[in-house]
Amino acid sequence: MKYGYDKKLLKSLSVGPFLGQVKLREKMIAEADDSIPTSIYNANILAKKLHPNVQYAVIEAIEEHADAKSFKLVPDKEKGTEELAYFRAGQYVSIALDIGEARLNKPYTIRSCPKDALNGSYTVTVKRNAKGFASDYILDNWQVGTKVKLSGPLGEFYHQELRDAKQVVALAGGSGITPFYSMAAAIADGTEDFTLTILYGSRTKASILLEDELDAVVKAAGGKVKVVHVLSEEEAEGCEKGFITAELIKKYAPEGDYSVYLCGPKAMYAFAKTELPKLGLKDRRIRKELPGEYGDPTGDAAYPKEAAGKEFALTVLIRGKEMTLSCRADQTLLDALEKAGVRAPSHCRSGECGWCHSRLVSGDVYIPEDTDGRRAADKKFGWVHPCCSYPLSDVTIDVPVIE
Repeated sequence: MKYGYDKKLLKSLSVGPFLGQVKLREKMIAEADDSIPTSIYNANILAKKLHPNVQYAVIEAIEEHADAKSFKLVPDKEKGTEELAYFRAGQYVSIALDIGEARLNKPYTIRSCPKDALNGSYTVTVKRNAKGFASDYILDNWQVGTKVKLSGPLGEFYHQELRDAKQVVALAGGSGITPFYSMAAAIADGTEDFTLTILYGSRTKASILLEDELDAVVKAAGGKVKVVHVLSEEEAEGCEKGFITAELIKKYAPEGDYSVYLCGPKAMYAFAKTELPKLGLKDRRIRKELPGEYGDPTGDAAYPKEAAGKEFALTVLIRGKEMTLSCRADQTLLDALEKAGVRAPSHCRSGECGWCHSRLVSGDVYIPEDTDGRRAADKKFGWVHPCCSYPLSDVTIDVPVIE
């Protein structure tokens, strides 16, 4: 028992079977295919399902709203998509669009509950707006049977237990209700486990998007979801009047620790920037969904006024090829590329995801402070995000990846 085991057990074993293993192994090697063996690990299979580079879908049903539509997307099996990727409530997909000569990708929140993906569908809700180049096209052209190309689920705007409180106050405006509807539905069916109070800003009661659907989710959530409508242009029974201020948030905020989520139009973000600090919350307790295109920057205090109203040459290097376009001072480099028929890489269109990052070879650009999500290394070595970069002179950029 010197080595901690009984040698008698080993002495009782015959070496014959072990010696036979050598001949068996040689026989199997001789009979095996001479190709290089390959393996597919379960982790890789799961990763491909959760993070596909592209998904193909077809519109199965359309629901009409006052100035919006909801589109139910199901897998386009003819194009090879057997199932749609699972997602977290609050994430979005980037949808490829060809509008005339323009080729672009636009992000839209998956409005449906994550469990719907397991049953084979996404729902996206698109609202018409005054300058909605893509939204107008979708609302006027998408029909049942229309085929759609989209990315896998993207974005970080979902509840994360290690960072967020178990109680959440959501500030929504217009179509900014869509991620919160998904969260509320996920709470109602047990997919998510936190309480959600939604302060939903609309102009009038008639303009409230998804009002009936929200009422149904509130009833199904068993007290874990609450919706307070805030109307800016009229008074209505059961609704607050005015804007979503710090005082209004405090009125409906739960006792103890809570997080604040924000999703809405640009004006709402600007107003919240002055109101949210009044709550005294830690920075990690305030979460903001990506706002999308920044819009015309020429009114910014930091914008060089001498560039306003001008048009510049944009030279684009793409895998050794070169093309020159025109780009207005109030137009992003990405928008100029897309309008010229180049589908440049992009997803969030908010300066954060970095999917569109390109090298600034020459020239000067204006990047609004609120949208500058570049890494320190990108700033040091001259990389920009075209989705939020505006020309201040003739510009040359090198776009590393084009679809």
